[in-house]
Amino acid sequence: MAGLATRRLGKSGLQVTEIGFGTAPLGNLYEKIEDRDAAATIEAAWDAGLNFIDTAPFYGYGLAEQRVGEFLRNQPRDSFVLSTKIGRLIKPHDPAHEWPGVFKGALPFKPVFDYSYDGVMRSFEDSLQRMGLHRIDVLLIHDLDKDSIGSEEELAAHRRALFSGAKGGGYAALDELRRNGDVGGIGAGLNLWEVAESLIHEGDFDCFLIAGRYTLLEQEVLDSFLPLCVERDIGIFLGGPYNSGILASGPVPGAMYNYEPAPPEILERVRRIEAVCKAHDVPLASAALRFPLGHPAVAAIIPGARRPDEVTRNLATFAQEIPAALWSDLKNEGFLRQDAPSPA
Repeated sequence: MAGLATRRLGKSGLQVTEIGFGTAPLGNLYEKIEDRDAAATIEAAWDAGLNFIDTAPFYGYGLAEQRVGEFLRNQPRDSFVLSTKIGRLIKPHDPAHEWPGVFKGALPFKPVFDYSYDGVMRSFEDSLQRMGLHRIDVLLIHDLDKDSIGSEEELAAHRRALFSGAKGGGYAALDELRRNGDVGGIGAGLNLWEVAESLIHEGDFDCFLIAGRYTLLEQEVLDSFLPLCVERDIGIFLGGPYNSGILASGPVPGAMYNYEPAPPEILERVRRIEAVCKAHDVPLASAALRFPLGHPAVAAIIPGARRPDEVTRNLATFAQEIPAALWSDLKNEGFLRQDAPSPA
């Protein structure tokens, strides 16, 4: 593999490449891709030097983990850092009635929320078997939020199962796996930074995966969350650095922002940010990928890809030289907060 710069993932001590590989698209997110194309995409990421791979049982209801394992189990185990998640058990489901959701042509299973001690242990063992591996480096609590779970009552029940259920709850299982050396670090993969911040006060976490939330368009996490992560030596890796697409596509018709069509005020803000980038001959997407890595808590960004050419494009976008004056001008124009650390 080629050499890419690495960073320490919080107090886990794991070294991850600054740009990783997110595998939600390999679970047939929004559209079906063939096995051979998924394999070629993973191989392209590997050949490009990306040593940090993030997956989850939820992605394709086991499909992404199967595809990831098919490739990774033939590589030296210490040559990559692998994260997956707990919180949903993947149960058999009649393929004649495809489970509704965003994964098209997923495996014949359905996800069932379970954050209990036994649920965490079962999920961990199932992931090992799907991937054909003997250990996982990072194990994350997945989607512990109302939007994913459905109601405040259900969310409260799952949170109780995580922190105070039988045998100490799901968190006790995570901590046990970490103490036994079965995983190198524990954390959570979430859409909402506020949930991650609340978890910091209830457990000892090594890292968090946050979808967006620290981008050219969003920097509220600088108020309390990221400073707290620095204080506790908690590493962050970011999915969604393009805010669902608009920071890659620019303010084009139909551009997506946080999983929905971008409203007029966001289109206009991105148009003005893009103009500043063009004045420095920097593509908007390159600035979007590089900006989060200016913060000392951020260890990696993990854009996804469904084809080898998307991996190549992500790497070329990431490699773009960016002058320090761009960050200064974005701050002077009010698009970045003054306290946002600028990338080196």
